[in-house]
Amino acid sequence: MKVSILVAMLCACVLALGPRALPQEEPKEHSMTGCLEQTSGGTYLLTHLEKGPKTVAIKESKPDLDPHVGKKIEITGTAVPGVGRLHTMKVTAIKIISPTCP
Repeated sequence: MKVSILVAMLCACVLALGPRALPQEEPKEHSMTGCLEQTSGGTYLLTHLEKGPKTVAIKESKPDLDPHVGKKIEITGTAVPGVGRLHTMKVTAIKIISPTCP
């Protein structure tokens, strides 16, 4: 009886002091350059990217994107879950590279 109580207490201590889940890292900010387009549904896409994926969906943006549609811009932000395999970003800043796109 004493042995089973001792084993139970030992197991409880191991579980209490066992490995903890590691904190997840915040997504890192990164920048991408391309042409800003607006879809008929009102969402924004970055196309004709210089490198990386062919298209980036913009899920959320702090800066107003409307005045920059049709321009070549650099977006800075973090990757967020999107639809399917499309790279999706939350934009925190933009920089105008050119007033027109190719």
